[in-house]
Amino acid sequence: MASKFLMQHPQFKLLITNLAFTAWLLAVAILLQQLATDHPVQWDMTQNGNNSLSDSTVNVLAQMPGKIKLTMFINENQGDMQQATRDFVATYQRYKPDIRLTFIDPEKQPEQARKANIRLNGEMLVDYGGRRERLSQLNEQAFTGLLLRMMRTRNQLVRYLDTHGEPSLEGNREHDLGKFGRQLRQNGFRLESMNLAQTPKIPIDTSILILTQPQINLFPGEIEKLLHYVAGGGNLLWLVDFGPLHGLERMAENLDILLTPGIVIDPAAEEMNLPATWALGANYPPHVITQNFNLTTTFPLARSIDWEESDAWHRIPLAEVAPRGWLSHNIPEDKPYFNSTQDVPGPITIALTLQRNINDREQRIAIVGSSLFLANAYSGNGGNLDLGVSMVNWLGHEEIFISPRLRPVKDDTVTLSKTDLGIINGSLLVALPMLLISVGAVLWWRNLRHAQK
Repeated sequence: MASKFLMQHPQFKLLITNLAFTAWLLAVAILLQQLATDHPVQWDMTQNGNNSLSDSTVNVLAQMPGKIKLTMFINENQGDMQQATRDFVATYQRYKPDIRLTFIDPEKQPEQARKANIRLNGEMLVDYGGRRERLSQLNEQAFTGLLLRMMRTRNQLVRYLDTHGEPSLEGNREHDLGKFGRQLRQNGFRLESMNLAQTPKIPIDTSILILTQPQINLFPGEIEKLLHYVAGGGNLLWLVDFGPLHGLERMAENLDILLTPGIVIDPAAEEMNLPATWALGANYPPHVITQNFNLTTTFPLARSIDWEESDAWHRIPLAEVAPRGWLSHNIPEDKPYFNSTQDVPGPITIALTLQRNINDREQRIAIVGSSLFLANAYSGNGGNLDLGVSMVNWLGHEEIFISPRLRPVKDDTVTLSKTDLGIINGSLLVALPMLLISVGAVLWWRNLRHAQK
């Protein structure tokens, strides 16, 4: 009778219901935990993607056989910085589990710090493939860039001319290519300027020569050295601007290239509130350089790159622009319009690659009808730097490194006033707990009254 009475008592029924619900909830939680362990899925909701890696970094890690050893020299009392480092390295370990991280306190182990020539607290040593590099700034761009440099087994030297008023790959003026040069260095290339008047010939250790628009005429002897370099199978990136070639006409003739006078007018740029003299690159012909490349590029004051048919080179257009535009004979002073007697309707090829087999190896040349697309003032637009670096990787026969540029580091600093901090603290520490307690009390009271009826 007592058990029958308990079974019919409302509070006992409520207890049984709560216990059954609790057991069901625990079973579901255990099942979900097992599923999460067997099939982990992650979403990175942070603005900067702090908890995930870019596709470029994942691709780099997939191509790195062998262990990576990380040794950070940091004081033990800086636990927050150590934990931040563990969290950062953990994002890499998801894709490459054989990354090992060790902390050494330079105050407790000064001899190890001295042997490693540690100068800064928080400095990290990276060991891979018998090579060692130092890292003092911990973010994806710096760390993956360092891994890229360590991956390169070939120490490729990129030379460029800058003695005739050409844009410099190490300059900071708007028309210089300094940002492009720094990006090449970050990707493991060495850069060196060259004075053709002071060297008998372009050195044999030149992996790639970058040729930009001179502002004064080259001497005939300098032209001969350039032609000799190309005839011998040298790889070349030639950035050709609108205007006089100052002696490089012979280079165009040697490569069977036709540089039609005029600049590209692109109505699509105007529709994006950009100058009509900027050609937009969005659709690219099939090429290793542009494989999986889906970024828009901008080419200010671009000129047409055409060619004469011959069997000497295998040519592939790299960028075609302005399908609704045209090649204007002159730079328009007012609103551009199509002159049917002088202008050439689009689409227009403004970038071209050339290949041939010579001296038992493949020679590669890329020609782009605008150096401004890699100038400091414009290289940050769309995928300009990505395309430039990919071209150099292709010219250096290192297609393995052709991928989008590493995700840039964003400033995620948040500055809050005392009032803002007070509101946040009051909301999280007082208001929210009181709200949850109140809701819980109301629900408990309602359930109790329902059980007593």
